[in-house]
This record gives sequence, C-alpha cells and structure tokens, in this order.
Amino acid sequence: MSVSQNEKAIKFRALHGLTAEVGRPSAPAGPNRLGAFVIPNPWDAGSARMLAALGFEALATTSAGFAFTVGRSDGEVKREEALAHCHVIAEATDLPVSADLENTFGHVPRFVAQTIRLAGATGIVGGSVEDATGNESRPIYDHAHAVERVAAAVEAARALPFAFTLTARAENYLHGRADLDDTVRRLQAFAAAGADVLYAPGLPNLAAIKTVCAAVAPKPVNVLAGIKGQNFPVADLIAAGAKRISLGAALSRVAIGAFLKAAKEIREKGTFTFVDDTVSSAELSALLKGFAVPQAKRAEAAKN
Repeated sequence: MSVSQNEKAIKFRALHGLTAEVGRPSAPAGPNRLGAFVIPNPWDAGSARMLAALGFEALATTSAGFAFTVGRSDGEVKREEALAHCHVIAEATDLPVSADLENTFGHVPRFVAQTIRLAGATGIVGGSVEDATGNESRPIYDHAHAVERVAAAVEAARALPFAFTLTARAENYLHGRADLDDTVRRLQAFAAAGADVLYAPGLPNLAAIKTVCAAVAPKPVNVLAGIKGQNFPVADLIAAGAKRISLGAALSRVAIGAFLKAAKEIREKGTFTFVDDTVSSAELSALLKGFAVPQAKRAEAAKN
C-alpha cells in the first residue's frame, strides 16, 4: 500500500480532532471536524475493501466477527490469531485501522503493554483495552487494577514510533452491571491515565450516552451502534456528543444472518428465492475494484 503507517496514524487522530503527534501539545491539531465519523467493522479482507470502496474513512476490527469466521465464539480466539487478523485488515486497504484487542489477552499490566507493542507491529494505528476479565464469575476488573492496565497500555502506545490512538473501554453494561456512575468513574480514570478515546459499549439510551460524553469531555467518545432496540440515528448520536460510531459485530451478523436464512430456505423448503434479492458477482467484483456497477446494468448482471 502507498500510505505509510505514520500517515494513517495522523489521519486517524485527525478524524477524532486529536493532535497529530501524541505527547507534543504544541503539535498542530487535526481538522476540527463537525459531528462524528462512522467506523465500520469488517471481518475479513474482502469486507474491508468493500467498505473502503463505499467511502468510509477508517475501519475497526471486530473480535466476534473474526471469531465467527474461524468457527468460534467471541473470546475464544488466541492473541497470535487476533494479531495476524489485524495485519490482514490493515493490509487490505489504505485506510487507518483500529483493533478490538479485547482485554489484551492477559490480566497483568505487563502483558497488556506487550500486546499493545505487538499490535503496533501489525500495521494498525489504534486499538482498545477493556476492563472485562473474561471470567463470568467476576466479569469486571477491580477499579484500581483496571486503571493500572490502561496506564500500561498508554505507556506502551507512547513508546511506538507512530501516534497510536488508544481507546479505553468500560464494559459494565455488556456484563449485566447497569451502573452509570461507576462507568463514568472508570472512564474518567482511564482518561486521566492517558487514554485518547473513551468507550462504554451497550449504554442503554441517548441520555446515558450524553452523560458519558459530557463527563469525559473534551476526550472523544466512541459509541456502539447496531444494537437491537437501540438503533439511534447518527444525527442523534452526534447530538449526544459522540465523536466516533462503531458497529461491533453487527455487519458480520447481518451477513451471517442472510446466509443462514438462505440455507434454511434450501433445507426446509427446497427453494432458492433468496437469489432474487442478493448482490450479483459482477457488482461485488466491481466494488472490489473501487467502482460501482451502473444502476442500469445491475438487473442484467443479476441474471448471470
């Protein structure tokens, strides 16, 4: 690819309105973007290239979406596999890529730092560290330990030879802990530890999103969209204060859902009506080459 990792890193920070170089307050700030940007989550090189062709400005990996492609559930992928996947997505396009690094695949701060260093070598320009333990009996790290982990991630990120954008995640709402006060307290502590972006996936409503965004301002906040029953439009999320909007595994689940629906039709009904509404091979090939099939040709191409 023609765009260097450093160039991607600077572009990614500019999308957030962050300074181009971490740790240098006098560095020129990125463009003062109005509103937010949507960062969709591809699950393989093909979906990454299609999203790039559609005009998105940055991409993010999805741990669950990737896990589904290798026949596993979210949380069952090993670190080396996740890092290899980061490299695949980073190399697929010229867009900046941020990675879902889960809980960095280890508990102690030293391991967190190691994962960030290894992730930086894959070609990505940003990534996340979360406070979820992976242990169902005790799903969230104690506050102090969670902050130590973020601080270790920050230190490792700042030592990289490019401006890595670190996102710190408070996972309460994804693990049955609907405690907004604790979520805000954690995010504020993560911000104080040096995280660039804050993220609390699964917030229940726009009021909660607005509360979080106001509590950590001026730090940018990522908001998870694509949650069933919480399909807030981009305009509403912008009004609530979101700077970045991600989709998690939603797009991969849409694709898998269509696949399962078609397979069930074949198995249960012996029919193939799903092909009438699907995208044609010609259109997919054209999209992967960076241009769209003219509308007039789509009906003809769909017959082939």
